[in-house]
Amino acid sequence: MKKIPMTPEGYQRLQEDLEKLLKIERPQNIRDIAEARAHGDLSENAEYHAAREQQSFIEGRIRGLQTKLALAHVIDPSRINQDKIAFGAKVRLMDTMSGEEKVFTLVGTDESDVRSGKISISSPVGKSLIAKAVGDVVTIKAPAKTLEYEILEISFE
Repeated sequence: MKKIPMTPEGYQRLQEDLEKLLKIERPQNIRDIAEARAHGDLSENAEYHAAREQQSFIEGRIRGLQTKLALAHVIDPSRINQDKIAFGAKVRLMDTMSGEEKVFTLVGTDESDVRSGKISISSPVGKSLIAKAVGDVVTIKAPAKTLEYEILEISFE
Protein backbone atom coordinates (compact mmCIF):
# COMPACT_ATOMS: atom_id res chain seq x y z
CA MET A 1 0.00 0.00 0.00
CA LYS A 2 1.01 3.58 -0.58
CA LYS A 3 2.59 5.54 2.29
CA ILE A 4 0.62 8.52 3.62
CA PRO A 5 2.69 11.71 4.10
CA MET A 6 2.00 13.25 7.47
CA THR A 7 3.44 15.91 9.76
CA PRO A 8 4.57 14.89 13.25
CA GLU A 9 1.58 16.82 14.64
CA GLY A 10 -0.84 14.99 12.37
CA TYR A 11 0.61 11.63 13.38
CA GLN A 12 0.32 12.54 17.06
CA ARG A 13 -3.30 13.64 16.60
CA LEU A 14 -4.18 10.29 14.99
CA GLN A 15 -2.45 8.44 17.84
CA GLU A 16 -4.47 10.46 20.37
CA ASP A 17 -7.70 9.74 18.50
CA LEU A 18 -6.90 6.01 18.48
CA GLU A 19 -6.03 6.01 22.17
CA LYS A 20 -9.33 7.75 23.01
CA LEU A 21 -11.25 5.14 21.02
CA LEU A 22 -9.40 2.24 22.64
CA LYS A 23 -9.38 3.48 26.23
CA ILE A 24 -12.60 5.49 26.52
CA GLU A 25 -15.14 5.00 23.73
CA ARG A 26 -14.79 1.24 23.18
CA PRO A 27 -15.04 0.35 26.91
CA GLN A 28 -18.03 2.69 27.30
CA ASN A 29 -19.70 1.07 24.31
CA ILE A 30 -19.15 -2.39 25.79
CA ARG A 31 -20.84 -1.20 28.99
CA ASP A 32 -23.71 0.27 26.95
CA ILE A 33 -24.22 -3.05 25.14
CA ALA A 34 -24.19 -5.00 28.40
CA GLU A 35 -26.69 -2.61 29.98
CA ALA A 36 -29.01 -2.74 26.96
CA ARG A 37 -28.73 -6.54 26.84
CA ALA A 38 -29.89 -6.67 30.47
CA HIS A 39 -33.20 -5.08 29.43
CA GLY A 40 -34.37 -8.36 27.92
CA ASP A 41 -35.70 -9.18 24.45
CA LEU A 42 -32.98 -8.11 21.99
CA SER A 43 -35.17 -8.30 18.89
CA GLU A 44 -37.10 -5.16 19.87
CA ASN A 45 -34.48 -3.48 22.03
CA ALA A 46 -33.66 -0.13 20.38
CA GLU A 47 -30.92 0.69 22.91
CA TYR A 48 -29.18 -2.59 22.17
CA HIS A 49 -29.34 -2.09 18.40
CA ALA A 50 -28.09 1.50 18.71
CA ALA A 51 -25.19 0.38 20.91
CA ARG A 52 -24.28 -2.40 18.44
CA GLU A 53 -24.40 0.11 15.58
CA GLN A 54 -22.12 2.42 17.56
CA GLN A 55 -19.80 -0.54 18.20
CA SER A 56 -19.53 -1.14 14.46
CA PHE A 57 -18.71 2.54 13.90
CA ILE A 58 -16.06 2.55 16.66
CA GLU A 59 -14.41 -0.66 15.40
CA GLY A 60 -14.33 0.71 11.85
CA ARG A 61 -12.75 3.94 13.06
CA ILE A 62 -10.15 1.99 15.07
CA ARG A 63 -9.22 -0.11 12.02
CA GLY A 64 -9.02 3.00 9.85
CA LEU A 65 -6.74 4.83 12.29
CA GLN A 66 -4.52 1.77 12.76
CA THR A 67 -4.14 1.48 8.98
CA LYS A 68 -3.33 5.19 8.57
CA LEU A 69 -0.76 5.04 11.37
CA ALA A 70 0.82 1.91 9.89
CA LEU A 71 1.08 3.58 6.47
CA ALA A 72 2.19 6.97 7.80
CA HIS A 73 5.36 8.48 6.42
CA VAL A 74 6.11 11.17 9.00
CA ILE A 75 7.91 14.11 7.45
CA ASP A 76 9.55 16.70 9.68
CA PRO A 77 9.21 20.02 7.81
CA SER A 78 12.23 21.50 9.62
CA ARG A 79 14.50 19.02 7.78
CA ILE A 80 13.36 20.00 4.28
CA ASN A 81 15.17 22.36 1.89
CA GLN A 82 13.54 25.64 2.79
CA ASP A 83 14.14 27.53 -0.47
CA LYS A 84 11.16 25.99 -2.21
CA ILE A 85 7.64 25.00 -1.20
CA ALA A 86 7.38 21.40 -0.06
CA PHE A 87 5.31 19.27 2.29
CA GLY A 88 4.87 21.04 5.63
CA ALA A 89 5.62 24.52 4.28
CA LYS A 90 3.70 27.50 5.59
CA VAL A 91 3.14 29.77 2.61
CA ARG A 92 2.01 33.40 2.55
CA LEU A 93 0.38 34.29 -0.77
CA MET A 94 -1.12 37.42 -2.29
CA ASP A 95 -4.05 37.28 -4.69
CA THR A 96 -2.73 39.30 -7.65
CA MET A 97 -6.24 40.53 -8.52
CA SER A 98 -7.49 41.69 -5.13
CA GLY A 99 -4.26 42.12 -3.16
CA GLU A 100 -5.72 39.93 -0.42
CA GLU A 101 -3.18 37.84 1.47
CA LYS A 102 -3.70 34.23 2.50
CA VAL A 103 -1.61 31.83 4.54
CA PHE A 104 -1.67 28.08 3.94
CA THR A 105 0.24 25.15 5.39
CA LEU A 106 0.72 22.17 3.07
CA VAL A 107 -0.18 18.95 4.86
CA GLY A 108 -1.27 15.39 4.08
CA THR A 109 -4.78 14.59 2.93
CA ASP A 110 -5.90 13.40 6.38
CA GLU A 111 -4.69 16.60 8.05
CA SER A 112 -6.26 19.12 5.68
CA ASP A 113 -8.66 21.66 7.15
CA VAL A 114 -9.25 24.67 4.93
CA ARG A 115 -10.85 26.67 7.76
CA SER A 116 -7.61 26.52 9.73
CA GLY A 117 -5.45 27.16 6.67
CA LYS A 118 -4.22 23.59 6.21
CA ILE A 119 -4.47 22.39 2.63
CA SER A 120 -3.64 19.00 1.19
CA ILE A 121 -0.58 18.63 -0.99
CA SER A 122 -2.80 16.68 -3.38
CA SER A 123 -5.37 19.50 -3.72
CA PRO A 124 -5.28 21.70 -6.84
CA VAL A 125 -3.81 24.59 -4.82
CA GLY A 126 -1.32 22.31 -3.07
CA LYS A 127 -0.16 20.73 -6.33
CA SER A 128 0.33 24.14 -7.95
CA LEU A 129 2.49 25.38 -5.05
CA ILE A 130 4.92 22.45 -4.80
CA ALA A 131 8.53 23.35 -5.74
CA LYS A 132 7.75 27.06 -6.21
CA ALA A 133 9.85 29.81 -4.60
CA VAL A 134 9.30 33.29 -3.17
CA GLY A 135 8.40 35.70 -5.97
CA ASP A 136 6.90 33.01 -8.20
CA VAL A 137 3.36 33.54 -9.47
CA VAL A 138 1.10 30.49 -9.58
CA THR A 139 -2.10 30.11 -11.58
CA ILE A 140 -4.81 27.81 -10.25
CA LYS A 141 -7.77 26.85 -12.40
CA ALA A 142 -10.81 26.59 -10.16
CA PRO A 143 -14.27 25.55 -11.40
CA ALA A 144 -15.66 29.09 -11.25
CA LYS A 145 -12.57 31.12 -12.14
CA THR A 146 -8.81 31.16 -12.50
CA LEU A 147 -6.87 32.32 -9.45
CA GLU A 148 -3.42 33.85 -9.51
CA TYR A 149 -1.21 34.17 -6.43
CA GLU A 150 2.24 35.60 -5.85
CA ILE A 151 4.31 33.73 -3.28
CA LEU A 152 5.43 36.22 -0.63
CA GLU A 153 6.97 34.01 2.04
CA ILE A 154 7.83 30.38 2.74
CA SER A 155 8.55 29.07 6.22
CA PHE A 156 8.87 25.70 7.89
CA GLU A 157 7.90 25.38 11.54
